Amino acid sequence: MCGTEACLIKCSPVPCVTPETRENGTLINWDTLINLDHGDPVMYESYWRKMGNRCDITFSGYQSLSYFANAKNLCWFLEPKLEEEIKRLHNVVGNAIVDDHYIVVGTGSSQLIQAALYALSPTDEPEPISVVSAAPFYSSYPEVTDFVRSGLYKWAGDARNFEKDGPYIEFITSPNNPDGVTREPVVNGIQGILIHDLAYYWPQYTAITSPAKYDVMLFTVSKCTGHAGSRIGWALVRDKEVARKMTKFMEISTIGVSKEAQLRAAKILGLISDSCLDPTLENFFEYSQSHMTKRWQRLREVVKSSDLFTLQKYPLQYCHFTRDFYESHPAFAWLMCKGSEDDLEKLLKGYKIQTRSGRKFGSDPKCVRISMLSRDEDFNIFLQRLMSIQGVTNGN
Repeated sequence: MCGTEACLIKCSPVPCVTPETRENGTLINWDTLINLDHGDPVMYESYWRKMGNRCDITFSGYQSLSYFANAKNLCWFLEPKLEEEIKRLHNVVGNAIVDDHYIVVGTGSSQLIQAALYALSPTDEPEPISVVSAAPFYSSYPEVTDFVRSGLYKWAGDARNFEKDGPYIEFITSPNNPDGVTREPVVNGIQGILIHDLAYYWPQYTAITSPAKYDVMLFTVSKCTGHAGSRIGWALVRDKEVARKMTKFMEISTIGVSKEAQLRAAKILGLISDSCLDPTLENFFEYSQSHMTKRWQRLREVVKSSDLFTLQKYPLQYCHFTRDFYESHPAFAWLMCKGSEDDLEKLLKGYKIQTRSGRKFGSDPKCVRISMLSRDEDFNIFLQRLMSIQGVTNGN
């Protein structure tokens, strides 16, 4: 996957420049670590600054006192306005069927992952149900699955190597984190239970080829709008009993989800839908897609000029939202080393670029995941440092 050619690094692990070098009028501090390990979506700040006070929301002291948002709803702590705006946005974008699904809100998708595992795991089995995902898989799946050492479920690794008989749970992340590839189930066993993690199935990252319609679908505000700090995610759940058990998990663990965060998220989702329908507003997805496209074009130019690196390629697909053919521009770059360097994370850290090793995704340490969602200034410095790593290959 990453190649076997020998590779020599022309320069030392620390660039041979002064601590501060001026390039294209920009002052670069080579001592500063650029952290692209986390998918912190601060790239979106520029759009939301343009929106000014359109998403401002004020709470009076007497508001949001009750635990309950809607006692008649199965998910009784789900704010009706957030439910309304979630449904509206999915219908505007066309990326998921919502009409025959229950909505369960969570404190980010991380809590929803645990809630789904709890709700879907059988309680009458002699041993924990196996949980798998095809490598490279989201690096948090193993930790989230095994963190509480549940007697109901247990991480069982790469779905491609899973051969155990009986029930199992498989995570399908599509587009995939870390490599952005469209995914389908791998195991395809008759007793398989599927969780579709669709955090990145939005038009700025990939073509919307059809509305998703699965039993359990997970989404998050953080990767849709960039508001990771609000900690709001939601699940679309077809089965009422599964939705009820997920809601019970939330009730026991956090007694619901912050109303203030929900109402802020509702305001933001509402403005995104408005921006798609009102020509006087700058379309959020068009703005974000343009930003992602430019970043990927610049990264590919840098990688193309190097003998050391390569990137995942993506096919053109027709997007029903943009009504055009579109190549994926994922939230993360899956960078691979073509040469003999066996620890790409370590190599890049020598150039003050913090990434996440392929090992953590059940994959090759010759690969790393790099966030494409940093601020412009950090992304620019990252590209400049990447260009400073000059490699040559030796043929066999």
